[in-house]
Amino acid sequence: MGSLDQSHPYFGRLIIVEGINGSGKSTQAALLRKWLEAEGHPLIFTEWNSSQLVRQTTKVGKKKKFLTPTTFSLLHATDFADRLYHQLLPGLKAGAIVVADRYAYTAFARDVVRGVDREWVRNLYGFAIRPDLAIYFRVPIETSIERILNGRQKLKYYEAGMDLGFATDEVESFRIFQSRVIKEYEKMIEEFDFFLIDASGDIDEQQAVVRERVSKMLVNYRAPKKGLWPGNQG
Repeated sequence: MGSLDQSHPYFGRLIIVEGINGSGKSTQAALLRKWLEAEGHPLIFTEWNSSQLVRQTTKVGKKKKFLTPTTFSLLHATDFADRLYHQLLPGLKAGAIVVADRYAYTAFARDVVRGVDREWVRNLYGFAIRPDLAIYFRVPIETSIERILNGRQKLKYYEAGMDLGFATDEVESFRIFQSRVIKEYEKMIEEFDFFLIDASGDIDEQQAVVRERVSKMLVNYRAPKKGLWPGNQG
């Protein structure tokens, strides 16, 4: 069923956003979601690491700081599979537009930086389907750090890659870890046909670019007939 190398056969459309923490991708995804709903499109919204199946396990593992890179990878893959089969695919088959805040590419970047074998990670997500539009929000690492620390007092342990021993200071560890994640994303831009956005710019200007690109992608899209769509399941 899955293949990131060829288009999926479903009636709906899959839009995903990617970027490091502090790139503003979640803000842009939320704005896109509101716009699509206002336009009357049937829509499903899903976020990384949000499946009830593994959420509690992941939460406990993070709190006690005993998640190994491989365990982390397997938990996220389980989360992804659960949401794919119970949210994304049913929505796409019904003709909905699915917006996903992070996709398999997050694992391709983060897990590899954590030392997990690149080929193993990609095989792990071999069931994933190719998005109709993958948007990558590129942001300088210092801008990312500034945005995050303006919103809260400290960085999270795994967010900063403190489990990897890059540095004892959280900010410096984040800088090293997320800079390496950026390098992995950059390698995927051409491979997976990412639509690149300069995420250091104005929020409204970014959203205007996003909407323009999404509008082009939806030119041949036909929403399900009234009565056939069960409603927003996000």
